[in-house]
Amino acid sequence: MIGKGKSIAHTKASIAYGWNQEKDAEIVFSQHIAGDTTQQITDEFKLIQEQNVRCEKNTLSFILSPIQEEGKKLSKKELGDLTQKFIREMNLKEQQAIAFVHRDKAHTHVHLYVNRIGFDGKAYNDSFIGKRSQVAAENVAKEMGLTTVKEVQQEKNKTLQPIRFEIKNIHQKVMENETPKNLDDYIKAMKQQNVKVILTINKANKLQGFRLEYKGHNLKASEVHRSMSGGRIMGQLTQNRGIANQIKPINTVKLLGKKTELTVNFAASIAKSLVKKVIKRSIDKGIGI
Repeated sequence: MIGKGKSIAHTKASIAYGWNQEKDAEIVFSQHIAGDTTQQITDEFKLIQEQNVRCEKNTLSFILSPIQEEGKKLSKKELGDLTQKFIREMNLKEQQAIAFVHRDKAHTHVHLYVNRIGFDGKAYNDSFIGKRSQVAAENVAKEMGLTTVKEVQQEKNKTLQPIRFEIKNIHQKVMENETPKNLDDYIKAMKQQNVKVILTINKANKLQGFRLEYKGHNLKASEVHRSMSGGRIMGQLTQNRGIANQIKPINTVKLLGKKTELTVNFAASIAKSLVKKVIKRSIDKGIGI
């Protein structure tokens, strides 16, 4: 089971989404509320929230998602029990809350909305709430005998291991036999081996990394192997162009003949990789630094 959580400001719209009848929504859990419409529940939340006008993101929004096979089998009561246990794990038993199940997609999931403001007017501490939601969901899954995120990840890793191994071998052969000196050459060489390099461009139109697609699987380069992170691959390509340019800052790369800016983090990752290579080469040659 996966748990996600965040603080939000749009209480009414979120509860309305949770109670969307087109998504076969049903209430599976509620506490400390009396209303039976979206407006009534929002007003009840608001009455308490008015005690703390400084807190703008005054509602907590959670999504609890059992794995597909298990979610289909869970009854309304079981989903309510699951939600109640999650509430307990998050120490939210004294807050107003309502939860809805959505069964309109392949994955059955619960939308839980909790008033961040308590009856004493104090705001619930939402520090690291995303991570805490994951841990709480993990604990509930263990308690109820459901599949945990770690178990899902372990199974995924087991399934993808042969694919990762194949991609890594192709990458190594390309680097050794083709010796690409820039990203365009690398993309072309990998494509000839049936591996598609997909560039990851952020909203500022800057390159922040890339993914590799092979035999229907789409993975971040670093997920294939830690030696294949974007920074390390770019470091290898730079090294192929000659030792003289290896430790110069790299802020842009050429793609299809055009300069493309790199994100600060990606540029820093490349620089770190290059410095390590220079140090290693110097040590191998017996040169003191």
